[in-house]
Amino acid sequence: MRRLLVRAIWIPLFVLLFTARPLLAQNSQALKSKVSAIQVEMIQSEEIKLPAEFKIALYENLIRQLGKEGFSQVYRDGDTRAGGMADLVVLHSTVSKFKEGSERARQVTTFTGATSITIHCRFTKPDGEVLLERDVNGKVRFFGGNLRATHDFAKKAARLTGQNFTISSK
Repeated sequence: MRRLLVRAIWIPLFVLLFTARPLLAQNSQALKSKVSAIQVEMIQSEEIKLPAEFKIALYENLIRQLGKEGFSQVYRDGDTRAGGMADLVVLHSTVSKFKEGSERARQVTTFTGATSITIHCRFTKPDGEVLLERDVNGKVRFFGGNLRATHDFAKKAARLTGQNFTISSK
């Protein structure tokens, strides 16, 4: 009797899980917005004191990683060619948290000296309509220089972009 009860509960549960999963994947694919290009605005850090090398590394790594993610038309801040693009998405980034760690402390002990940075990413249309807003973290905990956190942020931000936007082919 107990076996029948277990089968009556678990078998429909497994069927539901395995049939609902592809449906959820289809829905997430349908939610992606089609874009023809992305314009990356310069990273802002009004409230947080950010060293110049971090600001530049964040911006350059982000542009490079977006290209690796498959976005062939990535425009820089102020590029006039982006103005005439249909389906353009503008990425605004603002530093919300920054903790510069110690490379020396990471070399001596692997559990201290971590560098972390949190950046609020806002994807908008050129008219200012917000499409997506998320906080993205970049960290370096064990090995590597402090600027490695900028590379970690760029990879995560590019992945977020790829998950939410697809390139429209015209």
